[in-house]
This record gives sequence, structure tokens and C-alpha cells, in this order.
Amino acid sequence: MKTIRNSVFDTERALYGEKEINVVGCTFDGPADGESALKECSNVFIDNCCFRLRYPFWHDDGLTISNSEMTDTCRAPIWYSKHINVCNSEIHGVKALRECNDVRLENCDIISAELGWSVNTISVSNCFAEGEYMFLRSNNLNFDNFEMKGKYSFQYIENAGFKNCTFDTKDAFWHAKNIHVKNCTVKGEYLAWYCENATFENCVIIGTQPFCYCKNLSLIDCEMHEADFSFEKSDVEAYVNSHIISIKNPRSGKISVPSVGEIIMDDENAKGKIIVG
Repeated sequence: MKTIRNSVFDTERALYGEKEINVVGCTFDGPADGESALKECSNVFIDNCCFRLRYPFWHDDGLTISNSEMTDTCRAPIWYSKHINVCNSEIHGVKALRECNDVRLENCDIISAELGWSVNTISVSNCFAEGEYMFLRSNNLNFDNFEMKGKYSFQYIENAGFKNCTFDTKDAFWHAKNIHVKNCTVKGEYLAWYCENATFENCVIIGTQPFCYCKNLSLIDCEMHEADFSFEKSDVEAYVNSHIISIKNPRSGKISVPSVGEIIMDDENAKGKIIVG
């Protein structure tokens, strides 16, 4: 396996099509302002490198990145690639991880608008992310100890598990299908509207108008704070262990809650049962 060390690259497609290479201590920056440095490569190992130029990892197969930095000028750094491992690294370019397959992120700091669109199979652990529209239309997701700050996250995802996570977001999990959220704190407005087959277990839910228009929604031993007009037109089985400000027109199922400020049942199609006490 060829090793490239302590070099600077700034030309267009500087290492295009390389196979079985180690790239160590290199910088991708300079006056030539070239794009797509490692396009169409396979079995690439990156360590202690800095990427400041655009589109470095497109159409790659077998990519391991460690102890490296993709700066805010490294636009759309990883697209159309598969078998990707990124650890102990910074991903600060917009539109990271699009149309990728088999991705693992560990101990990463991520600041990226439109992160993780249309990704198939991703595992994320011990990471922080900030941005808007995260993981749109992705599937087969597994998140553990993930902290996120942003807006419009996890919309239209399918088949996902989240545990020990903290989300500060808005409009999260809209139209999500087949998800399990456990031991998490989720803060944000309009949580999980239109979701289907979603379970929230031992979670803290904070924010206005959560869980509306849901199908087959389950809450198990959750707390809900600042939650008004909850569960509107949803099919829900919920066991909540905190006070809820208001519940409005659940379509079907049962909601068990110790206390509720207001129950609004002014829709003749609302058949959900609310058990207080």
C-alpha cells in the first residue's frame, strides 16, 4: 500500500482514482483551488489531514478518515460513497454525507447544513452535530450518545434507533417511519408530526404541540413539558408520568397521564381515551 506523507495538494483531482493508499499529514489547499481531490478512489486511509477545498470524497469505495479536519470551505465533502468510517474528526463543510451507503461516525464534531441526506445505513456514536435539515430521507440509522442542535431533523427517515441522545431541534421526525427513541431528551416544536410506527421510551419531551397526526404512536414512561395541544388526530398509546398542559382530539387509543391542564374534545371523530390520575 502506497503512503503519501506531509504533502500539499491544490490541483483539480489531485489523487483521482487512487487505490490502496495511506494519506498522512497532508493538506488540501492552495492557489490552484482544485476540486475533487480523491474522487473515484478505493480503500483510502486518511490520517491527520486538513481539507479546505471542495468535494474531496465523491464516488469512493472504502474510506477511513481519522484525526482530520474538513473545514467550512470544504463544501459537500462526502457524496455518493460507500463503506465509510470517520472518527475523531471535524466535519464542518455544508452538505456533508449525501447519497452514501454504510457509514460510521464516531467521536466527531459536525457543523453542516443539510447533513446526511439520502444515506442508507449509518451508525453514529459519541458525536455532536449542528445544522439544518439533518438526515433527510435516510434509512437504517443507529444513533447512540448523539447531541444535536438545529432544525428540521430526521424528516422522512425509516428504520431508526436512537438512545442516550439529546436533541435541540424543531420539526424533528416528521413523516418518520419505524423508529425507536429511548432514554433521550428531545426539545423542540411540533415534534414527530405525521410519523408512523414510532416509539418513545423513557424520554423527556419538551415543546409545543407534539405528536400530531401520528399513526401507531407509543409513549412509554415519558415526561412531557411545555406540551400544549398534544396528540391531535393521532392514533396513540401513551403512558406519561408528568403533567401535560393540554391534549386535543386524539383520534384513537389511550393516553394515561397523572394530570392535564385542559382536555379538548371538539371533533366528533376523536375517539381516543384519556385517563387522568
